[in-house]
Amino acid sequence: MKETAKAFLGTKVTNAVITVPACFNNSQRQATKDAGTIAGLNVLRIINESTAAAIAYGLDKKTTGKRNVLIFDLGGGLFNVSLLNIEEQIFEVKAIAGDGHLGGEDFDNRLVNHFVHQFKRKFKKDLTKNARALRRLRTVCERAKRALSASSQTSIEIDSLFEGIDFYTSLTRARFEELNQD
Repeated sequence: MKETAKAFLGTKVTNAVITVPACFNNSQRQATKDAGTIAGLNVLRIINESTAAAIAYGLDKKTTGKRNVLIFDLGGGLFNVSLLNIEEQIFEVKAIAGDGHLGGEDFDNRLVNHFVHQFKRKFKKDLTKNARALRRLRTVCERAKRALSASSQTSIEIDSLFEGIDFYTSLTRARFEELNQD
């Protein structure tokens, strides 16, 4: 990350504020700080990811007075919810909850499984035996999931997915939600 920041900024990076999940305990926070130091950074502060998200959206500057803010963080592999109290640019984490086994990858997996079954029903072929076909399907499923953030329907089109068979179908946001409702 240090080198990435250096390349992006075009200058040497020495100071850093590092974010960690709100559920990290003191030893995990210290280990993160130590890792930053080992990487040659002067770690100014360790802050919660939810606090960083609130700052990124300017919630520290938007209004005066005391506010409660709920931050949802749905990452690739985990889901966190944090309740923050913001008053005069002071952020206090009031509550945190999350699921370390729920994230965007889980939604991708549901889509892949759905389309594997659809392919098997339609063509009587089992995609699970072909790693390349599964990778291609996973890539298209992730793209479809993202597309459904902005539209109510998207197309799935993969030429020669398996044994020369083209796979064309569509996915609606409603069906995506149905597949992931639990």
